[in-house]
Amino acid sequence: MTRLKLAILISGRGSNMKALLEAARDPSFPAKPVLVLSNRPDAKGLETAADEGIPTAAIDHKTFGKDREAFERAMNEHLETAGVEIIALAGFMRVLTPWFVNTWEGRMINIHPSLLPKYKGLDTHQRAIDAGDAEAGCTVHWVSPGVDDGEIIQQASVPILPGDTADALANRILPVEHALYPEALAKACESIKARA
Repeated sequence: MTRLKLAILISGRGSNMKALLEAARDPSFPAKPVLVLSNRPDAKGLETAADEGIPTAAIDHKTFGKDREAFERAMNEHLETAGVEIIALAGFMRVLTPWFVNTWEGRMINIHPSLLPKYKGLDTHQRAIDAGDAEAGCTVHWVSPGVDDGEIIQQASVPILPGDTADALANRILPVEHALYPEALAKACESIKARA
């Protein structure tokens, strides 16, 4: 079975990255991590990936000033050098330019902490509570030029409990994200292989 070469893009501790790395330890998992890349050299997730023996790269977006595409071209060089075939965004806190999104169209997925199409962007848990929703959750979707706008691959939900705070809700959703993301990544890999 051929495994697609996976890059995981992070900005912080990389808890979703960790869930993907754990799933990929199984040789039958359809993606093989070949690179963990961060826009923050101090991202804790880089240490976690290095401890797992996964090659890492840090490209500080701040050194590129306002030139987002120049930063992404530097990222893209690392991705191409590693032979990456699919990208998973796991808490990568940069809005990507249309150039990068189009370059990786149909080969890049993201996990978002809401039941899309509700609550694109930030503060998703508070927004769900404020709206009086009965449930919240997470979505894995294909990345498109619109923020959190791409086709949905898979979702999972949890009930919103009386008295929930955004933090309490986030803490309940996180383990659900960790279960969902590897499943959805496997689906995305199958979709890419079917198109090849």
